[in-house]
Amino acid sequence: MNAHQKFEVALSQIPLVAILRGLQAQEALAMGEALTSTGWTLIEVPLNSPDPLTSIATLASKFPQALIGAGTVLTPDDVRNVHAAGGQLIVSPNFNPAVVREAVRLGLVCLPGVMTATESFAALEAGATGLKLFPSEMITPAVVRALRAVLPADARLLPVGGITLENMSSYLAAGAAGFGIGSALYKSSMKATQVQANALNFISACRAAPLAH
Repeated sequence: MNAHQKFEVALSQIPLVAILRGLQAQEALAMGEALTSTGWTLIEVPLNSPDPLTSIATLASKFPQALIGAGTVLTPDDVRNVHAAGGQLIVSPNFNPAVVREAVRLGLVCLPGVMTATESFAALEAGATGLKLFPSEMITPAVVRALRAVLPADARLLPVGGITLENMSSYLAAGAAGFGIGSALYKSSMKATQVQANALNFISACRAAPLAH
């Protein structure tokens, strides 16, 4: 499967992006196994983590069924470096048209960070695969519902930031397509068994939630 096919499958099964901020390269294999053993297939290593490209290369080579990539991608050079490491997923905290265009050129899944309708439409026009609604602490389910009403029906909205087991259902009911999960899933001090347990809890909460109609 190519990157976009992996993304579509994940959205239909487990639409959750693991944000492994602070991951050490020597931990990458164990954390990848902990996540993929649960069926979780969307994994990002933020570029402000230690030696992120090594972690991405390890994960991409060991877990080809998963969509592996980077978060905190800020420049076209970053996109090229992630691609060279085998990454297929580009996630940013902001919308930079040049980053989106480079990801599109290389055939990568691209989720730029947006907050407003103006940013959302501009990112989609640039070729974004989906929209990272960030920080979701400032974007309530009511805002997601309002954006959902005006954006194209096939636009994928993924709230990121402060997502918990308790608040996922209200976002899904408002029209979210998935989520990025950070410190509630993984912190650098955690053992792989704890991350696996957290992953299973998030999968259960996501599957139990009602979807928007």
